[in-house]
Amino acid sequence: NASLLGILQHPDGTVLKQLQPPPRGPREQEFYNKVYDPNCCDSILLELRKYLPKYFGVWSPPTAPNDTYLKLEDVTRKFNKPCIMDVKIGQKSYDPYASVEKIQQQVSKYPLMEEIGFLVLGMRVYHVSSDSYETQNQHYGRNLTKETVKDGISKFFHSGYCLRKDVVAASIQKIEKILEWFEGQTQLNFYASSLLFVYEGSCQATTVRLNDVTLVEKRGVPKGVLAGGDVLECNNNIHVINSTENGKIEASVSKGLSKFYALHKKSCSKRHHSQLSLKVENLEQDNVWKSSTCIAQEHLNGNVLPQLEKVFYHMPAETKESANVEVRMIDFAHVFPSNAKDEGYIYGLKNLITVLQNILDN
Repeated sequence: NASLLGILQHPDGTVLKQLQPPPRGPREQEFYNKVYDPNCCDSILLELRKYLPKYFGVWSPPTAPNDTYLKLEDVTRKFNKPCIMDVKIGQKSYDPYASVEKIQQQVSKYPLMEEIGFLVLGMRVYHVSSDSYETQNQHYGRNLTKETVKDGISKFFHSGYCLRKDVVAASIQKIEKILEWFEGQTQLNFYASSLLFVYEGSCQATTVRLNDVTLVEKRGVPKGVLAGGDVLECNNNIHVINSTENGKIEASVSKGLSKFYALHKKSCSKRHHSQLSLKVENLEQDNVWKSSTCIAQEHLNGNVLPQLEKVFYHMPAETKESANVEVRMIDFAHVFPSNAKDEGYIYGLKNLITVLQNILDN
């Protein structure tokens, strides 16, 4: 996955990004050093850390001590099948000190940057249906126009079965936090910097937390079997993995169940996109529940399952934010001190939010 970003994955859970030639490399290193200075007490920079990969200093291979690498958190590490997109943000992808040639070269690469405010540099999407990745390089993004940019970006959120509106909604929330940071700071301007989007593509690792669950239809559901704070986990078979003394159940939903994808299709009602309806149905009674020591056997017999199939879960807004999505700022070779808001970056973020909102509302 890191090859999309041109960086090396280190077994210790970090990635190594080779320092670019001067002035770009040293400038990026200086940026990270400033933000992650242990003595930093600037609230703006401390807040900014939330939106960057963690920084662990620089590293050089013993065999080539002059090669310097930035050691950064691997944002993709916690994902089973990470879907990754790199979007350059801003109206200008050249910095204030760029030569006339550099400006012409950057503008000619994507003349619409000024108008659209962002550019898709690449994406890698896992398709559940074919168990394979689809990759798009930078030419894909440069071919997007005002008319096609919405469909071009929505491709990133499509699993092969359905549009992952839960991921779109969570992405919007995360970009809005970054926008808030930009609206509140006048000390840094970012050029040719990107947002990295990562979400879980496989259904094995999708965990839906059902806190404060409202059971719309409780008929026949025994007390304690579906207590608040249950975890519905999507895995290969449907069965109770473990059940703790407070009645927490981890139920796993088969990835073969096409009905599971109703979860994603229904995840954003037009009226209130943070409400998620999940219907559990078409469960075969025989292979569904594996007996668990903490659940009395009679709960597993009788009509519990047929009734359970009819249960709808309505998830509160807070739960929605836990959709497994990362949005981080990356690429800081062109960050400069400033005394004004970064209007170009703000324009790009707002326009990206608009496009994502259109994808959601459609």
